[in-house]
Amino acid sequence: MPAIEVDNLVRKFGDLTAVDDVTFQVEPGEVFGFLGPNGAGKTTTIGMLCTLLRPTAGLALVNGFDVRTQQAQVRQSIGLIFQDPSLDDKLTGRENMKFHAMLYDLPNDVLVERSEQLLKMVDLSERADEVTLHYSGGMKRRLEIARGLLHHPSVLFLDEPTLGLDPQTRRHIWDYLLTLREREGVTMFMTTHYMEEAEHCDRIAIIDQGKIVGLDTPEALKGMVGGDIITVRTDENERAAERLQQSHGIGTRPGPDGALIIETARGDKFIPEMMRVFGDGDEALTVNSVHLRRPTLEDVFIKLTGREIREQEPDKKDDMRKRVRLWRGR
Repeated sequence: MPAIEVDNLVRKFGDLTAVDDVTFQVEPGEVFGFLGPNGAGKTTTIGMLCTLLRPTAGLALVNGFDVRTQQAQVRQSIGLIFQDPSLDDKLTGRENMKFHAMLYDLPNDVLVERSEQLLKMVDLSERADEVTLHYSGGMKRRLEIARGLLHHPSVLFLDEPTLGLDPQTRRHIWDYLLTLREREGVTMFMTTHYMEEAEHCDRIAIIDQGKIVGLDTPEALKGMVGGDIITVRTDENERAAERLQQSHGIGTRPGPDGALIIETARGDKFIPEMMRVFGDGDEALTVNSVHLRRPTLEDVFIKLTGREIREQEPDKKDDMRKRVRLWRGR
């Protein structure tokens, strides 16, 4: 049985279709990335899977429970870790764990044993009795991960789990997450704006304008780009693009800072040929720079959506945070 099963899921807000006939599955123990630009439908989809929003149409099962008719069972079987810290900074780490456990009616003996196990796993045992006001951002995030696992959820939803943290702390957080997957067998459904982090995912779904436009492993998605990426800057990009089209039938697309982007199977062999084309004739083009690299997930994202990934709009985030607070206080 899939950990998450979504079939023709739709969510409308008036005349706006935020999620449009979305279908995918997440297997048990999988790290599943969910990426998309602003307004693409990421937050709305997660909201439905966590029972914070009711679907307009379609089916969504989490751990076999229907998000429409079995909301209590869904909530009991999932953990939520959202972008903004939600700890009580007047409580200690251990007290935050205890307070969260009350929402799930965990017996005290189970709470004590489970808390110690998780605090040790995220390297917070020695700081557990300190007030979280004095925790670093990385420590707070590690505590939230531990807290989200107190009740043994089989699916963990993570919204931007490392946003705002320094690179070293982000790397450590991912070490903890991958260890959790190995030890606990937890399925992880996550969003991130860091493309290098998305490489950790077993599979990635890219959503745009409410529809899934790509779904596969990171390597398979990068294979969609079409080979090597050449970034070239000339004094006349329009003429450069025309010459490449006429001589080799190769199209280009605009890149950052006035560059041209070229996708080709063997970039190392094509660059000398490109330079010859630019230098032919009485009006040779001046080439200012050439850069060759392998495709990245960022390239895939831009190819499929036409946009660079960027942060979620504040109003949608604020709305979701309000819903999460209501969910926690149910």
